[in-house]
Amino acid sequence: MSQKNVLLVGETWVSAATHYKGFDAFGSVTFHSGAKAIIAALAGSEFTLTHMAAHQAVEDLPFTLQELNQYDAILLSDIGANSLLLHPDVWLHGKTVANRLDVLRDWTAQGGALAMFGGYLSFQGIDGKAHWHRTAVEQALPVTCLPYDDRIEVPQGFQPQIAEEHQSHPLFAQINGEWPLLLGANEVIAKEHAEVLARLPDALGGHPLLVTGQYHQGRTLAWTSDISPHWLPQNFIDWPGYKQLLINMLTWLTQKQPTVD
Repeated sequence: MSQKNVLLVGETWVSAATHYKGFDAFGSVTFHSGAKAIIAALAGSEFTLTHMAAHQAVEDLPFTLQELNQYDAILLSDIGANSLLLHPDVWLHGKTVANRLDVLRDWTAQGGALAMFGGYLSFQGIDGKAHWHRTAVEQALPVTCLPYDDRIEVPQGFQPQIAEEHQSHPLFAQINGEWPLLLGANEVIAKEHAEVLARLPDALGGHPLLVTGQYHQGRTLAWTSDISPHWLPQNFIDWPGYKQLLINMLTWLTQKQPTVD
């Protein structure tokens, strides 16, 4: 089995809290990772996953096509565009650097595989702060981001609706039975030639949930819900279809296909 190298960018955050105990107070800082489930799911598969935490990506995400070529697929998850635009040389020292959003788009066009997973700092995100709208990365994705807060919060949960004509699509191979509930998603607009494989229920607007597309020689994918809590509950992670869905996504993404102008 030939190994394929996958880079997951994002899915980490830091929270600060102040604890009050009567007269006294103290602070604490906690590091969180939402990548544990996908790391565990892909362990032992043909996909070797490298996780680049959000704070690391600010400086460490490559600036050149040659460096990106070490990866067969790149997954952006819960990380805003500013983290890749405002390198310390730009933010702190007023220097110029290559625009890594342009580099990701061009890498995809030359045959790379690019996906974005949903979250509070994916697509346009909470309060519109993810800022992927009108970027080079959005050009490569199979969906258009909204210019404002795009969250769809569904605390009662919803079941993904698989399009009838796509029931036998490779992304759903070996996934059987009823899908667990999801608790939210980012609202996006599918592009003209993209394939919408799954949606939210009509009662919630029927918005795209799983979308695939092609950008020149590369393949692209959008999963508008999360890959970890809170939008994707623990029972979804425990469901055998979670691991299979991730493997199917990466298998489809990394299959080369003829050039489309």
